[in-house]
Amino acid sequence: MSGHSKWSTIKHKKAAKDAKRGKIFTRIGKEITIAAREKGGDIESNPRLRLAVQNAKAVNMPAENIKRAIQKGTGELEGATYEEYTYEGYAPLGVAVILETVTDNKNRTYSEIKSQFGKLGGNIGEPNSVAWNFDRKGVITITTGNKSEDELLELVLESGADDLEYSEDSSRVICQMESFGEVNKFFTDKKITIEESKLEYLPKTTIEIKNVDDARRVMKFIEAFEDHDDVQNVFTNMDISDDIMEKL
Repeated sequence: MSGHSKWSTIKHKKAAKDAKRGKIFTRIGKEITIAAREKGGDIESNPRLRLAVQNAKAVNMPAENIKRAIQKGTGELEGATYEEYTYEGYAPLGVAVILETVTDNKNRTYSEIKSQFGKLGGNIGEPNSVAWNFDRKGVITITTGNKSEDELLELVLESGADDLEYSEDSSRVICQMESFGEVNKFFTDKKITIEESKLEYLPKTTIEIKNVDDARRVMKFIEAFEDHDDVQNVFTNMDISDDIMEKL
């Protein structure tokens, strides 16, 4: 089982930034629309939609926004036709990057992303140029509350999940894709607050960023893509220490 993760510091800083500019609502809204288009607007019979709505409620997305996003997916309301595409490449210092995008214009999105890679000192790659170094896993972020690491580890094992990244505020439960729904249900049934739940690319090996200047360079690259309207998620194999993160 994993101990404290560098993820927590990065995540909380980025979450605050996302909340201020409202991008998180846009991101989740697109996910809801795609899920509803794929398998209908019934939350009970559509696992992907149920998960997206759960994430929307966790960030207090207004019910009307959720309803509209579902109706766009089912065709009850007019809206853009979104498609999902994944891009891979390298950030500065050889950090591997995977971008998940949702767009209504693939050519525009690809052109912008390729250009941004070059401008920021990276290189866009071919499919599987970096994905081989990542595992696709379910990640459920829960509110730690007053539970100790040992208490959460017991729940993780009972749920059938594989791993725990513990921190005092929020902890991450890692599981196989096949058991993602069951593990979500387990923690929901245990009345443990789920802050976010999604599939992620987790690196098999990482690259350590050893100084503040290098960290700023890589973080500038990552944040530029996180700010892009068509980018849903950014995954990397960077490893930045808490000490360096505090100086950014």
